[in-house]
Amino acid sequence: MNEIILLGSLLALLSIVASAVSSRLGAPLLLVFVVLGMLAGEDGPGGIVFNDFHTAQLVGSIALAIIIFDGGLRTRKEVFGVALWPSVSLATVGVLVTAVVVAVFATWLLDLHWMQGLLLGSIVGSTDAAAVFGSLRTAGAELKQRVSATLEIESASNDPMAIFLTVVLVGVLAAGGTSLTPGVLVEFIRQFGIGAAVGWFGGRWLGALINRLSLVTGLYPLLAATGGVFIFGVAAVMNGSGFLAIYIAGIILGNMPLQASQNILRVHDGLSWLSQITMFLMLGLLVTPRELIDYSYGGAIIAGVLIFVARPIAVFLSLLPFGFPWREHAFISWVGLRGAVPMLLAIFPLAAGIPDGALYFNVAFFVILSSLVIQGWTLAPAARLLSQEIPPTNEPVQRFNLDIPGHFDREIACYRVLPGSLVANRPIGELSISGDSHITTVVRDNVVMNVGEELKLLPGDLVYVFTDPARVPELNRLFDPHQAPARLEEHRFYGDFLLDGAANAGDLADAYGLPIEEARRNETLDGYLRTAFRGRPVVGDRVRLGQTELVVRQMDGGRITRVGLKLHD
Repeated sequence: MNEIILLGSLLALLSIVASAVSSRLGAPLLLVFVVLGMLAGEDGPGGIVFNDFHTAQLVGSIALAIIIFDGGLRTRKEVFGVALWPSVSLATVGVLVTAVVVAVFATWLLDLHWMQGLLLGSIVGSTDAAAVFGSLRTAGAELKQRVSATLEIESASNDPMAIFLTVVLVGVLAAGGTSLTPGVLVEFIRQFGIGAAVGWFGGRWLGALINRLSLVTGLYPLLAATGGVFIFGVAAVMNGSGFLAIYIAGIILGNMPLQASQNILRVHDGLSWLSQITMFLMLGLLVTPRELIDYSYGGAIIAGVLIFVARPIAVFLSLLPFGFPWREHAFISWVGLRGAVPMLLAIFPLAAGIPDGALYFNVAFFVILSSLVIQGWTLAPAARLLSQEIPPTNEPVQRFNLDIPGHFDREIACYRVLPGSLVANRPIGELSISGDSHITTVVRDNVVMNVGEELKLLPGDLVYVFTDPARVPELNRLFDPHQAPARLEEHRFYGDFLLDGAANAGDLADAYGLPIEEARRNETLDGYLRTAFRGRPVVGDRVRLGQTELVVRQMDGGRITRVGLKLHD
């Protein structure tokens, strides 16, 4: 037991330390975890023999529930107006189409029954938000909100669909069945209906419980985590989708005023990473590299089909009704990274003891590995090539909740003053900070300064601001050092002229000779651009008008408030 503790902690420690190396190399972090697990496994220097698939399934299910719960906590309700229905379409129709296309090729290539091919397609049918955004953070890229929101919601909400298909097919094959009955549709409606209901009521209950109890600060994150897993368990015991329930509960919890909300988010971020490390190390331990050789040909072909055929077809059909620009179609098609969920689902056939269980596991592993290497290493270049990047936003160095009884909407945000920001070398009295935000403390060279309107903020200062969380984006812009890469420098990206979203389109057309249709000259720029993007514009969207471009620069509550005017030669 002591050796297990030593080896387990050593692997986790190496995984965390390796994250610093992976960021420098631009390697997908989850790939590093898998490789470490393989090195520790029976064919690696570690020589650890681990083939307990039932334990792996149990641990993986709990870890995945925590990961999905964390994704729900971080999903802001504002993104639903931009990407809810496209994401739902990708999470349902997209997963089904992906599974069917993969099944067609797998049935022919691997000489499987069509049910077995569909099972393989279902196992690799869902994407992984952690893999996607981890790779983008490593590369320092920030995506347009419509694309990032679509990928974020899709990745978290397509897991229940893939899990449902896999569990149903494993059950049928384990029982010796060779076909699906209409009862599957009834089971789908029942599981998702129960999961949604339990998640909704469970999230409201858990939020009320957190706000009502007076606890030691460190217990609030544990209450949220155990409450989320409890909701997962309730839905599963009722034969509903526990993963859908815990995701919905996370969304509800993350979008309501909550005691210690920033503390809960920080702790859950760590729990989510620990869960991912556990799952991918476990995958590396379970796989036997020498057995992969026997499945390498089929695995490589299936990976290629998934990346270059199934995913693009699924994205095209799922997003067709929503009018996404072709560049966004192409990028979302490329960003279908596979990760934690396919890894867990690949264990199900082995745990159930169905024939060819090793085939599903090894082919799925090959697909996950190929996806992390091929797509994970190319996400940032693809974002640049397809113009999906926007200038990165500045974030606080630290954020602290002020748990004032009955008022959970106040916090302290800490910023470091950097050269090039609007606050650098300016007295506090000259800063345009809204009335409900106040600078409370300034720390300079470890010395707390006397705060007054005449105090000039210097580069290197730490500034603590008492504020409403809704005002943080405004403060981010104020403390933004404007140090983006040259291609994302604000003037180059948005243009040299800043226009008000309420400006008249006709007046702008007269001033700059823009070819705006006569029938639309009385519209505001906000209305003109919102129509161009079907009522769902996001920062970075642009419309070409002759030799100029109108670029959405700033939004407030769904309304375009600032527009950049970019002139082309």
